[in-house]
Amino acid sequence: MRQRSFLKPFLCFFLFLLSPAFVHPQWASQPKDALSEYRNGNYEEAVRLSKAEIASNPNNLEAYVVLCWSLVMLGRYEESRTYALTGRGISRYDPRIIEILGEIYYFQGRNNEALHYFQEYVSLAPQGVRINTVYYYVGEIYIRQGRYRRADIALSTAVYYMPRNAVWWARLAYARENAGEYRGAVNAYERALELNKDLADARKGLDRVRAYLASR
Repeated sequence: MRQRSFLKPFLCFFLFLLSPAFVHPQWASQPKDALSEYRNGNYEEAVRLSKAEIASNPNNLEAYVVLCWSLVMLGRYEESRTYALTGRGISRYDPRIIEILGEIYYFQGRNNEALHYFQEYVSLAPQGVRINTVYYYVGEIYIRQGRYRRADIALSTAVYYMPRNAVWWARLAYARENAGEYRGAVNAYERALELNKDLADARKGLDRVRAYLASR
């Protein structure tokens, strides 16, 4: 018993020496990273860190990308646009910057400019990570413009890439309804409600289209 009691403090100290915090002391206090802060929803902190990175390296494209993403999430579209255009000067064909510009113009209501950048993104990155969202935004722009058949095509592509998004199915149904494609609208509204039975817009739209078809 005495021997075990004597060895216990040394065993604890030995295990401490092998712990990650001792072997790799940087693990105990990792520096903050702008991308991680963005992914965690800490957009203001991501903005601060990205601007600090740009101050130390004005050609750091990754910092511009994270900065613009964060500013868009904060609704600071004009500030984001300024940085995005600077980032585009660093890399003319970076699809992330191009998609960001499309989003900025979309949220500012500048539909033609948004379409220009979204179409460029599709051309540069037809299988890009934001391709589903890009087609959704394009569909919404065509709805704004009353170009419902084009909206149908864009939103059909969006739900192809993300088939379990109930809201997107409802918007596709709305585009079809306004294009006079009532049977297709019923199918899309029904699909939206299969995914989310509480989606009020889809329920109202389905009732509206069914009532119209019954009256014919």
